[in-house]
Amino acid sequence: MTTRRGLLAGGAVAGLGAAGALSAPAAAANPDDTGTAMVPFFGPRQAGVTQDPPAHASFVALTLAAGTDRRGLGRMMRLLTDDAARLTQGMPALGDTDAQLAVLPARLTVTFGFGPGLYARAGVKSPVADLPAFTIDRLEKRWSGGDLLLQICADDPLTVAHAQRMLIKDARPFGAVRWVQTGFRRSPGVQAPEHTQRNVLGQLDGTANPRGAVMDTAVWNPDGSTTAVVRRIRAEIEKWDLLSVTDKELSVGRKMDSGAPLSGTGEHDEPDFTALDASGLPAMPDFAHVTRAHVVDPELKILRRPYNYDGAPNALGQPDAGLIFAAFQRDVVKQYIPIQKRLADKDLLNEWITPIGSSVFAVPPGCAQGGWIGEQVLA
Repeated sequence: MTTRRGLLAGGAVAGLGAAGALSAPAAAANPDDTGTAMVPFFGPRQAGVTQDPPAHASFVALTLAAGTDRRGLGRMMRLLTDDAARLTQGMPALGDTDAQLAVLPARLTVTFGFGPGLYARAGVKSPVADLPAFTIDRLEKRWSGGDLLLQICADDPLTVAHAQRMLIKDARPFGAVRWVQTGFRRSPGVQAPEHTQRNVLGQLDGTANPRGAVMDTAVWNPDGSTTAVVRRIRAEIEKWDLLSVTDKELSVGRKMDSGAPLSGTGEHDEPDFTALDASGLPAMPDFAHVTRAHVVDPELKILRRPYNYDGAPNALGQPDAGLIFAAFQRDVVKQYIPIQKRLADKDLLNEWITPIGSSVFAVPPGCAQGGWIGEQVLA
């Protein structure tokens, strides 16, 4: 029988099958049975990246304790991998005293990211580094940095909360919570699967994401790894509310209702930057968000996987809302940074959004049953 002590002593997740991982109840055939739906945990790539995003997410960043070394990191990741493998398949984590909260996985995924500090503790070169400073940034320490990322997503907020509690509890001997950011999207059934997310400003967000075979070359490295950028972007909603629909569309470069570029008629029409409007001016303004973010080479696209956040208003009733902007790409330097530089330089949308948090993580490959996340780096 697999025990927590055995995992901490260095035993991998090999005992998981014997403990019942492969005998977990299969997801219901009915696609409307949201609660029992499962996403496989084991595989060459981690789940929670290219799957259709569930409705709820919690992004948790940990700061490693001073005494956590490479060996300790291995023990931590064996334990957290075991937790995630069980919870995502509708089974309680070892030592879970509220096992009934684990029986509805609701497409739960747990994705692990390693920050530069974790690689320093492991004594190996980090494949990622903090982003350079951008003129639009107003970063706050409470939303930035982190040595280990836990991205926990599911279609049920109670499932997310329970998984978060189990993972943080088992990570506690190795590090402390640095920040937690919770977000949401449309609930299951409200829109068709794989719909484009609307953010709190009413815009469709993610229309230009890579699709099909391009996903493999833009997001994944050959070894099954990728990288994640997590940016907290505050929306200046009350200033945005003062704009007309036309002004909003010109700043974004898309029609607010359909998401079509101002040069086209459908959401997924390719923007035509040579087209002129009725007055003879470019239909796609040079300062529009879509213009600045446009990428010609499909392999240099980034996968946007954003979640909205909406906190308590202040005493004056002013909202605290915005976007937890998660982006996945093969190479941060080649793909993400050039886009962000163009946006910082001349994106009119910057008048109504403010980046207040920023973190970068390497997302290691997935693992086979009997293995654990990070073993290529920490074993």
